[in-house]
Amino acid sequence: MNLVLISLITLGVIGSVAAVILFVVAKKFHVFENPRIDEVEQVLPAANCGGCGFPGCRNFAEACVKADEFGDLFCPVGGNETMKNVAELLGKVAVTQVPKVAVVRCNGTCEHRPRYNEYDGVKHCFIAHNLYSGETNCSWGCLGFGDCELSCEFDAIKVNPITRIPEVDEDKCTACGACVRACPKLLIELRKKGPKGRRVYVSCRNEDKGHITRKACEVGCIGCAKCQKVCPHDAITITNSLAFIDDEKCKLCRECVIVCPTDAIIDVNFPAPKKKKEEAEAVG
Repeated sequence: MNLVLISLITLGVIGSVAAVILFVVAKKFHVFENPRIDEVEQVLPAANCGGCGFPGCRNFAEACVKADEFGDLFCPVGGNETMKNVAELLGKVAVTQVPKVAVVRCNGTCEHRPRYNEYDGVKHCFIAHNLYSGETNCSWGCLGFGDCELSCEFDAIKVNPITRIPEVDEDKCTACGACVRACPKLLIELRKKGPKGRRVYVSCRNEDKGHITRKACEVGCIGCAKCQKVCPHDAITITNSLAFIDDEKCKLCRECVIVCPTDAIIDVNFPAPKKKKEEAEAVG
């Protein structure tokens, strides 16, 4: 009986000492968390997509509370309206940003870019990219296995089963950048959505010499610089035989679209279909 009593007393003492130690440690290492973080998190869309540059909405909320000014802090999913609400909650000034949308810089469909072999491995772009150059002669083009589609939490990008090129639903796209990070070929980028959704961009990433690109894909950029010469806004640069349109400088005049000999420059959501220069001259 004495042995049982001694055991109980011993366990009680050990438990009490452990409780005191835990209490002291909890007090010593307690981290104060601003209650405003919870308030800001409630305003955010809870997408936890990482588009803001933080691991999740709570981390972004904490950054907003701690920041003196928002600067580069922006939630692409919630957009300007959400940032306005966060600013009002914290008594700070909201930073307005131009809406953006993901664009796929490859138009190498099966029609324009013939397949010469078939990949018989795991159907993931990242894996295929590390194993070989692709099923066509263009080693820069889309592999079509849909890593971008899998990465999108908003169902905004789908691989067309016929063309095998991803297509973006701009009404669903939040410009979170998940598809951009998922593409091993760096074919997807975020660009200004533009007035009425109109935008102009080079739908190609091939940096091979022009004659090599042309053999691999009918609609690839050959770096001829015709677009650069006609651009009145100095918005186009040619680097490594590839044109790029700066959407900050582009005024959507579409002069580049008219002169491009390979149709590598895409114009989106314009009211009338584009006309090639020779067609316009024939009409005139």
